[in-house]
Amino acid sequence: MGLASNAIYYTFHPSELRSILQWKIWHSPVHERNEKNETETEKACFKFLDLTSRSFSAVIKELHPELLMPVCVFYLTLRGLDTIEDDTSIPLETKEPLLRGFKDFLEQDGWTFNGNRPEEKDRELLVQFHNVITEFKKMKPAYQAIIKDITDKMGNGMADYCRKAAFDDASVITIEEYDLYCYYVAGLVGEGLTRLFVEAEFGNPALLERARLHKSMGLFLQKTNIIRDIREDDDDGRRFWPKEIWSKHVKQFDDLFKPEHREAALNCSSEMVLNALEHVEDCLFYLAGLREQSVFNFCAIPQSMAIATLELCFRNPAIFERNIKITKGEACQLMFESTQNLRILCAAFRKYARKIHKKNTPKDPNFLKVSLVCGRIEKWIETIFPSQNAEAAKRRVTGELTEQEKKQAEEHAETRKDMYFMMGLMVVIVFITSVVMIFTAWLLGARFDLAWQELRSGNFRPPREIRQKQEL
Repeated sequence: MGLASNAIYYTFHPSELRSILQWKIWHSPVHERNEKNETETEKACFKFLDLTSRSFSAVIKELHPELLMPVCVFYLTLRGLDTIEDDTSIPLETKEPLLRGFKDFLEQDGWTFNGNRPEEKDRELLVQFHNVITEFKKMKPAYQAIIKDITDKMGNGMADYCRKAAFDDASVITIEEYDLYCYYVAGLVGEGLTRLFVEAEFGNPALLERARLHKSMGLFLQKTNIIRDIREDDDDGRRFWPKEIWSKHVKQFDDLFKPEHREAALNCSSEMVLNALEHVEDCLFYLAGLREQSVFNFCAIPQSMAIATLELCFRNPAIFERNIKITKGEACQLMFESTQNLRILCAAFRKYARKIHKKNTPKDPNFLKVSLVCGRIEKWIETIFPSQNAEAAKRRVTGELTEQEKKQAEEHAETRKDMYFMMGLMVVIVFITSVVMIFTAWLLGARFDLAWQELRSGNFRPPREIRQKQEL
């Protein structure tokens, strides 16, 4: 959005503007990088981190120093792997051995790859991959082993998918295939990160014993992206929505984008959202097992963004027309809530689960299932963080407020005051701008007296002869 459209938007959404200012001004990272002591290869890694993903870059840079470089190298390694897999210009006979042997390149000093097409977005990362290798070799052997193992698993999974795409139908057929694809792309990332967290003693070792939890963390994010990006993926010739789901609603996948099948497409999208929501309870359970604040923030922010994105996509016909995203103001509010504690994060999840439930419609074949999964999410949160107890019930009867409720009431009052102030400020700015423009026009010779006469005469458009000249 441009400056003018932003001003208009935030005039009517002052709470979002407040969230942006709140995050920009008051957010304080748990840990900050010491750039003065960084080596050239470390600086190069962070440069590529910024270039490949601004969203992940921000949260990675705030991690505990113990995990800062391991997670950075882990991310860049998998990004390099993904850059090779995504490049359709690389023939299978070249791509497959690269993917399957990528873990071994981490041990080869100075290894680089310049075989990507020039327009490939992250090509430069592989051209200068020796920086990543240098930092990889500096890490603890335990971290190296984890990164190599996940790289090996993901590389082989990608190679299998590329081979299938080359000799068979690349589209996803069953829900089982869908889950497997999401596991290779994102579930393995969750496994690797969990092993790093536990190795650094920032996560409960029990997280490794319950593989379903870290697997759900990755699958929830990936499935959300797949739902949101359906239009973009289809334009690129990629189809990740499983046929087992969409074939219940339309005969051909392309029918999802046709206006005459819009209701069926919405029902299909709600089933996709339902499939993703099944992972929410596991994700919250996983987050409860993290022991360090920066690690919690690192994991919680993407998850809260995902539930908000799912709510935005739920029964939203716009996903079949363009790529949609939550607003910047909403994102800042979510980041602020996600960097506090599990209780506040759960409150955000509850809020979006209720929004999804509210948008649910009996016309949807999955109406009951969606309602049940939303209810399960709320029940899980209520079990961990009860919203009612005996004392609270007594206070509710007497009308007495707790100190926290009084504080919240004061904060709400302050928020309303800030909102009215910002709205008034916007009105003043528009008024002053208008006065300046009118005064400038008057100085340049504008005849407002003639304009006023014409308006009083009921002439709200230029004379016909002037309009004809303009058309010519």
